[in-house]
Amino acid sequence: MAFPGADTVALRIDYTGGFVPPAFNLTRLPAVSVYADGRVLTPGPQIMIYPPPALPNIQEQRISTGDVQKLVDLAVAAGVGKSGVDYGTPNVTDLPNTRFTVTTPDGVQHTEVYALTESMDNASGLTPAQQDARKKLLDLVKAVTDLQGTLGASAVGTSTQYVPKKVAGIASAWTAPGDGTSAGPEVAWPGPALPGASLGEGLGLGCVVAEQEAGAVLTAAAKASAITPWTSGGKSWTVGIRPLLPDETGCESLGK
Repeated sequence: MAFPGADTVALRIDYTGGFVPPAFNLTRLPAVSVYADGRVLTPGPQIMIYPPPALPNIQEQRISTGDVQKLVDLAVAAGVGKSGVDYGTPNVTDLPNTRFTVTTPDGVQHTEVYALTESMDNASGLTPAQQDARKKLLDLVKAVTDLQGTLGASAVGTSTQYVPKKVAGIASAWTAPGDGTSAGPEVAWPGPALPGASLGEGLGLGCVVAEQEAGAVLTAAAKASAITPWTSGGKSWTVGIRPLLPDETGCESLGK
């Protein structure tokens, strides 16, 4: 099929909700984003240190547009966008939903399933039919997150660091870590003035988007941690740094 443009999301798997802080939900990355032109963006390995790096590791690979369509077909065959499918609700709480998005000739289709990655057994409260419907989606997740196994090693380009055109900063008032961990020196925030537009009453969170300053933000963030105090307007801020993906336009794209 012909997609509307190169930045169209042909297929995406991401997570929503769950018992997590609002800032985490706003900066959470999709598990995989497949674009119409063959770009595939995924979170890369993250160094296991505390405090963690300020910048997330986002990797970019390339596949053919024909293989993009193969993945879309796999998603449709797995039931993404199909109405009337009963996935049930397992007997667990506070877990995220797995959301599938696929672009088809009939438009953008969504399927969202609660606690999809939880083990399915007789104690889950799910019927055999519900477990089977969930398995189809789990198999899809495995196929899309193992492109070399699904499409063949030669069909998948070398993984490189994704370089965004825009970077969002989710700002909150900085407080010293309660465990005594050193946050390091203060760093002048090189992007738009913090905290930016409010993300909701009572959340204490603001959002800014650096476009012209994106390079400066990325350079500074590469040397910072998740608890680095950033200074702006005479105050110190904690900033969750979220590179925007090709289809994302600004703060309104986050946490949907």
